[in-house]
Amino acid sequence: MLTTWGRLLVRFRWAAIAAGIAVVLVGGAWGGGVFNTLKSGGFDDPNSESGRASARIAAELGARDVDVVVLYSSPTATVDDPAFAGAVRSAVARLHARPEIANIATYADTHLPSLRSRDGHSTGVLITLKSQDQDIKSKQYKDIRDDLAAPGLTKQVGGVVPLAVVTDDMAKKDISKGEMIAFPALLVLLTIIFGGVVAAGMPLLVGILAILGAFTATRVITEFTDVSTFAVNTITLLGLGLAIDYSLLIVSRYRKELLEHEPAEAIARTMATAGRTVLVSGLTVVLALSSLLIFPLVFLRSIGFGGMSAVFVAMLSALTVLPAMLAVLGRRINSWRVPLPGRRRREAAAAEGGGGSWERIAHTVMRRPVLYTVGVLVILGVFAAPFMRVHFAGSDERVLPKSTEARVVSERLAADFPGGSEAPMEVYVGHATAAQLQDVSARIDKVPGVTDVKVAAQRGTSTMLTVGYQGERTGDTAYDAVRGIRALDEPAGVQVLVGGRPAMDVDRLATLGDGLPWMLGIMAAATFVLLFLAFGSVVLPLVAVVMNLVSIGASFGVIIWIFQQGHLSGMLHFTPTGFLEPTVPVLILATLYGLATDYELFLVSAIREAWPAGADGEGAAGARKAIAGGLQRTGRIITAAALLLGVVDAGFSTSGIVFTKMIGIGMVIALIVDATLVRVVLMPAVLRLLGRSAWWAPGPLAKLHGRVGVSESDGPEPRVEESDLV
Repeated sequence: MLTTWGRLLVRFRWAAIAAGIAVVLVGGAWGGGVFNTLKSGGFDDPNSESGRASARIAAELGARDVDVVVLYSSPTATVDDPAFAGAVRSAVARLHARPEIANIATYADTHLPSLRSRDGHSTGVLITLKSQDQDIKSKQYKDIRDDLAAPGLTKQVGGVVPLAVVTDDMAKKDISKGEMIAFPALLVLLTIIFGGVVAAGMPLLVGILAILGAFTATRVITEFTDVSTFAVNTITLLGLGLAIDYSLLIVSRYRKELLEHEPAEAIARTMATAGRTVLVSGLTVVLALSSLLIFPLVFLRSIGFGGMSAVFVAMLSALTVLPAMLAVLGRRINSWRVPLPGRRRREAAAAEGGGGSWERIAHTVMRRPVLYTVGVLVILGVFAAPFMRVHFAGSDERVLPKSTEARVVSERLAADFPGGSEAPMEVYVGHATAAQLQDVSARIDKVPGVTDVKVAAQRGTSTMLTVGYQGERTGDTAYDAVRGIRALDEPAGVQVLVGGRPAMDVDRLATLGDGLPWMLGIMAAATFVLLFLAFGSVVLPLVAVVMNLVSIGASFGVIIWIFQQGHLSGMLHFTPTGFLEPTVPVLILATLYGLATDYELFLVSAIREAWPAGADGEGAAGARKAIAGGLQRTGRIITAAALLLGVVDAGFSTSGIVFTKMIGIGMVIALIVDATLVRVVLMPAVLRLLGRSAWWAPGPLAKLHGRVGVSESDGPEPRVEESDLV
């Protein structure tokens, strides 16, 4: 199938290139507009209890959320001084005239202690915007920003909406900064890897095509559903990274085939081998990312949509436009050579296909497979150990750099204003008589961890209670109090819904916990089906799933050690919080699982191709020869692919947003672990222990694979039937 596809691409190469140019033009002219259609937030489920509580409170009692907090300060005057108070009144009067404003609370109007700093030199103004839509709120905030100034006073702006606006702006800047770091470094590394400028340019061209194509696909998706701003970070990271990985595999294979065949035949043979690996890998990563779509959180669904678009376009580009460009270039792919030490020796070793350092490593491992298997598992277990102490909680302003104004305001409120750090629960009580409301309040007040219950708003039979609690918003005491209130029996005919920040955290954790088993099931099923279709084995997919989880577990342990426990926080410039935002590990899990399977496919495909030669030795010797030959063919490619993708990820590790930094650093760690300990040591050792049984499938499934499997190579597949295992 893919051999025929390769020959068709040679024949219609200019049409394929024209299609690629069209994607670039559309992506640049229209797809780039996706930035204007993306949404803020998306970390919570609107159908959760906290989401429904917020909706009912807004509908029946009016907008109650504080969207913007403005701090006015003076080093000399106090809040009570006429000049200070007059300047604040002037600013508030201007704001009251704005149509975007729903409500403004000041110290002068309310005399709330929480709006006057302890030293009396600062005051807070709380602004509620009219819209309930996060993106419209962001626009309304931007429209009123110029009217917030007060003559003679220092102004600082924070709150939920400014925090979201700053985070979105930083996310967009991170993309440009990441690309500026990645592209020059990638060009240098690719030139060293390929030894030539023309060959080095191919992966970057495919990467640009993948990014612009994914932008276009994502903009189409935004016509039907909400997509978060952070989807574009994933597009750049995965689109560029995997486009380079896939191009590296195909260009390397094409140059190898050119040593023995004419360009047209070399392309056909490349598609039948490397192209097959790219196809299966791309589909596996896409299906792994599709597991994010089962979650109702817009943030995770958006990452799924963006990542799937990026990987699919990268795969399609590597299987269409790249071979077409190779057909046009022919042997000129080796033009503009760069003299590098040892290049001729490496090329000679590659042409011989054996006797290299990777093969020696494989034989060393396979001589003591049990020792190396146990040793690597112990090392990975040590890396994974911190994950046993993971603590999940909702993110706060500390995800931003210390100097960010929105964060400074939040920290000043906590440090300088009495009660300024409180984030009370908001309990909606509907259809309640006065007696029933009093009963509900009294029972809530008796829940362990609750400190006070107050009526914050009331209209007819609808009431909002604010509930204080012991400890921090992200602490177990607050979360247990939320669960305790929800466990109370409601009076007949009365509806009680618990909302507010602690309840939103509890609901997010519950949503992720409910969806995680389904997510893992989808990823495991996708791996099993696609690897079975590729190799006709039921053992290899199980090995892949286990190794992926072991590799990811080790990476998660290091992430906990750094970001939750705070090690290296000074070097990496972030503030440790003692917990992780729970959506980020879920995102990393889906991404890393796909990438781990990617490298497994690279290696196993090469082993499968080497098997006919290894089989000549019969039995264990033949298996060892095939495994060593496969690692020799792919060891350098896997290492180079991991290095190049690591460079892309490292660009995002410089982000000022902690969870973007966490994704970048987490993926770099995972790539190092997977491309070294797992693929180079653990995989050969396990395959040596399994021997021919690694390729086993029951008779009916073996026959099924013979009919529907994605098998196209120069030799027969290794096969073992049940009778061979007796």
